[in-house]
Amino acid sequence: MTIPVAKPPVIFIMGPTASGKTDLAIALRAHLPVEIVSVDSAQVYKTLDIGSAKVASGVRKKHPHALIDIRDPSEVYSVADFLQDAKRHIKDISARGNIPLLVGGTMMYFKILYGGLSDLPRANSAVRDEILRRATEQGWQSLHDELTRLDPETARKLHPNHSQRIQRALEVIKITGKPLSALQVKVVDKGLEHDYGVVPIALISDNRQLLHERIEQRFLQMMKLGLLDEVRALHQRDDLSPDLPAMRAAGYQQLWQHLDGHFDIDEAINRAVVASRQLAKRQFTWLRKWSDAERIIIDDGEQFLSCEKICKQTLKILSNHSIL
Repeated sequence: MTIPVAKPPVIFIMGPTASGKTDLAIALRAHLPVEIVSVDSAQVYKTLDIGSAKVASGVRKKHPHALIDIRDPSEVYSVADFLQDAKRHIKDISARGNIPLLVGGTMMYFKILYGGLSDLPRANSAVRDEILRRATEQGWQSLHDELTRLDPETARKLHPNHSQRIQRALEVIKITGKPLSALQVKVVDKGLEHDYGVVPIALISDNRQLLHERIEQRFLQMMKLGLLDEVRALHQRDDLSPDLPAMRAAGYQQLWQHLDGHFDIDEAINRAVVASRQLAKRQFTWLRKWSDAERIIIDDGEQFLSCEKICKQTLKILSNHSIL
């Protein structure tokens, strides 16, 4: 795949959690006139700092990241919101003569940004609250079973633990009377592929055990940095609940449940690590389906490659796409 000269370039750096995406993005700034745009559904929220692996404010002063700290945790930030915000930043960055560098692990955001947004209704708080109430009473497995009856095509793609996506699918059915799978066929907001030369780069680990160990080590480090206190401060707010999207992020959800008295801290940590590994698995599934993504293997089977080596591979790929 080569980038047409007429199209301004955009770079995607995608990968599972703990794969080194942010370090790579910052390293690329030494070689290219790139501006970073975060593609992370947790980092959009203020005060979700440690658990979302947010870049430290001091580092962000030197290496600015757009779309970080733009919402309060009490608010809902939709895919449509992200698409609008990201496209505005991409347009502005390109107008300045720089290259938009989209970096993160929220694969749904990348997919919609690349391919476009379907004709779906805006979120309805009353409908959403009713679905969340039923989930609390009946469990997400029950709602997944309901979705299987109403929209089997969408349900097949979702695990019963994918609570936010199950909620959205049922919300769409309730509002429109039509299954999500049918509405997604019609694209009303075209993606970047029409106007930009997008180079999607996927960071892939060949040794999944290595990644699992890194995920665990990183979460334990987050705990040492004060993640439990961060979640406790959120837990004490009157306007937050465990059903909000911000509080369903891996790590936050399990520590919130600990603070609610459901299990002790050791079990909470174990569940958070498992949830983070499951997130990585889902991210790999997305990346495998992205057939035209350039792939960089980030380990040699025994250890992770240095950021310098991964950066060199990335620059070679970009050179092949006439970006260097």
